[in-house]
Amino acid sequence: MRVRFSDVFPLKACRYHEVTGAGSYSFAAICCGVTSGKAIWFVEGWVPEVLNPHGLQTYCDPHRVLIGKCAGALDILAATEESLRSGSVSLVVAELTKPLSLIAGRRLQLAAEAGSSTGLMIVREGMGSNATQTRWSISPAYSPDDSTQMRWELNKNKTGTYGNWKVCWNDEAHRISVVSEPA
Repeated sequence: MRVRFSDVFPLKACRYHEVTGAGSYSFAAICCGVTSGKAIWFVEGWVPEVLNPHGLQTYCDPHRVLIGKCAGALDILAATEESLRSGSVSLVVAELTKPLSLIAGRRLQLAAEAGSSTGLMIVREGMGSNATQTRWSISPAYSPDDSTQMRWELNKNKTGTYGNWKVCWNDEAHRISVVSEPA
């Protein structure tokens, strides 16, 4: 049985999720756009590339996204956990450069439940934790008539089956559209 897209996206609240792949930043920006409240996005301070709020405006209102710079990986985990637990934001995004342990993943899950927030960790391939609710792999999908198509693969799902979809960003509707498979 194939899982329906609407059952897994938008991301389940009170949980933490992971995303990897070339399109992970677009996925995170779209998640910021579909969340009902404000979002906070944590990055490590030593990383030279900085998230540009103007790059977010295609998918979300950049005024609703606070960007926090942390000294290192441990500080990002601590700030993410505190933000999730506080419930002051709807979505917490964190860019991680080190693998997540099972204990760290479980702490994030408990913090998300306590604060009724959603967590999204941007991780590199193989760096995630088994405690995550879902793990997504996002990559561009070639289409001669649409440059915004992406392939979203759900390759870990605690509540059911996996799936993959071709999606594109719909500027007029300001939302994700699932592209139907050819007959």
